[in-house]
Amino acid sequence: MALSATDIAKVLDECASVLAGGWIQKIYQPTDHTLVLEIRTPGRTHRLLISCRPDTARLHITTAAFQNPPTPPVFCQFLRAHLQGARIDRIEQVQGDRVVQLALTAKEGPCRLIAELTGKTSNLLVLDEAGCIRRGLNGGKERVGQLYASPPPQQRERTAADQLRFSQDTSESLFPLSAAIDAHYHTAEGTSVVETARNNRAGILRKSIKKLRRRIEAWHEDLAKAEKYKTYDRYGELIKANLGTIRKGQTEVVVVDYFDEELPNLTIPLDQAKTPQGNMDDYFRKYRKHLAAERELRPRIGEGERELETLQGELTTIEQGTWQPPETPREIIRTRTASRAGGRKGGQEQPQGPFRRFTSSDGLAIYVGRNARENDELTFGFAKSDDLWLHARGTPGSHVVVRLDKGSDPPPETIRDAATLAL
Repeated sequence: MALSATDIAKVLDECASVLAGGWIQKIYQPTDHTLVLEIRTPGRTHRLLISCRPDTARLHITTAAFQNPPTPPVFCQFLRAHLQGARIDRIEQVQGDRVVQLALTAKEGPCRLIAELTGKTSNLLVLDEAGCIRRGLNGGKERVGQLYASPPPQQRERTAADQLRFSQDTSESLFPLSAAIDAHYHTAEGTSVVETARNNRAGILRKSIKKLRRRIEAWHEDLAKAEKYKTYDRYGELIKANLGTIRKGQTEVVVVDYFDEELPNLTIPLDQAKTPQGNMDDYFRKYRKHLAAERELRPRIGEGERELETLQGELTTIEQGTWQPPETPREIIRTRTASRAGGRKGGQEQPQGPFRRFTSSDGLAIYVGRNARENDELTFGFAKSDDLWLHARGTPGSHVVVRLDKGSDPPPETIRDAATLAL
């Protein structure tokens, strides 16, 4: 639940006078909705957290550690360019509502930072000296340049919900209320993040299971189709032994089956549009297809069924409520399709997205999973039907995907590069 107007008033009673006169020395944006201002006051540094996340919108002093993205978001870059180094003149609540105004003196002159902590409509806005909107955290480009107007104040009677909800039991803290709020939301948001990660993972697993089942079914169908060709080497050999007696245009040929001890006559269907040699080659080709299916599809089906069992087992733990993320949950950012780059050394690594990315000797993008979860996402979420997929049979290791254009075949050097990465 977001802070109420009463909560905000109490927080400002506790910290506004301490922060007034301080300087914003650093600005961070650890998440899409959260901003942290590092404020230097005489002898101390404080960190003011402003969250515009709809369900936990709030403002308070924080001591929590946040992991910041390697590249700051655009809004954070704007704030650093225009507000870093600004002096805080005052911090005040607007009309007793869930809106807080930070009056600042920046290098460009007076300005304001407005935190609208209003649930679903929460936003953070930068105003110029005239009160016009320069930038907003949550979009609203059409409002840029317009004169700012505060949202209508809540019109309702005070209830028990307006009472202060946080126990100030951390008397050793300079800001006991902020400390209590900080602890409360650290737990609440941690639970929320885990729940979000659990739901996201369940979605990925269901999608992966569905896709893997379809793939295994297709492999079984291909295997059954190739099974029909298991005697075609026999047909090819018998045609080969009787090439001199067969003429183009025949629809069948009756030969002695030398592979049977009783030497019966055997009728072999022929394609009348093909020469005897062409019919023989066709039977041998289909027999080789049968051998390839036996050699490749059966192990692939076995591996797929084992992987399916693993995925279903993990989904079961989620459904039973016993699943926990192995590490701090983060949103998986899908790797963008890489454009071809010529003249690069094979195997050159280029970090991009959640997978390792390499460029082959032929300039094609090669993606490599770094763990079981990335292997699943790479194989079942990222790879397309035209891509080349590789994995070392019978041993744990990375899944490898070569991004290919539709209908194109990978060059031999690229296959070698990808195979090396799969080992």
